[in-house]
Amino acid sequence: MHVRRRIGLLGGSFNPAHGGHRRISLFVLRALALDEIWWMVSPGNPLKPKAGMAPLDARVRSAMDQARRAPIRVTAIERELGTRYTVDTLGAMGRRYPRYEFVWLMGADNLAQFHRWKDWRGIARRMPIAVIARPGYDAGAIASPAMAWLRRFSVPLSSFVNRGEWSAPALVILRFDPDERSATAIRRADPDWAARYTGPPPRDQVTHRMILSGEETTAP
Repeated sequence: MHVRRRIGLLGGSFNPAHGGHRRISLFVLRALALDEIWWMVSPGNPLKPKAGMAPLDARVRSAMDQARRAPIRVTAIERELGTRYTVDTLGAMGRRYPRYEFVWLMGADNLAQFHRWKDWRGIARRMPIAVIARPGYDAGAIASPAMAWLRRFSVPLSSFVNRGEWSAPALVILRFDPDERSATAIRRADPDWAARYTGPPPRDQVTHRMILSGEETTAP
């Protein structure tokens, strides 16, 4: 019987990527017994201010720098798929990679506003969701409208890891030691960080196509 590879999808602006992204990803990789994690670098997020958003290629390079020598692949696949909303991106991913099993990874801060995302229930029905606890956001996440709906689909970590084929909706909560690093703090301390990541267009580590900066915007 063919065993499908299990991939965690972590979306974000990665503006810039930092050691906290890597540390959380390696923790989730082990906790969920994943084969790989794909960092999906968003062309843009309308829920975040455009001011201070570095070019896509610089953000991708910063992610590749942090992902070195780890089972993490960096991709800007939303540009290639032409999808604007996360629910459409994940649907396209499932069709494009039918031999993979995906789990959507998000921090508790995103769960707190998950109900604002387009067709968030549709996202939950497309693939399992793993939520990583994040300092200062747990209370908002637990009290969120999305959590009120998702709570009925919560499964223990051991059941999630050991079951056969994944199904959705399913929610697993991962408790993680706080990591205080943030992209906001990095930008505040080093506003010109993106200047260190200039050069020829990087190659997407999933699609293997060149990544060029542009003005496309991706919504949650």
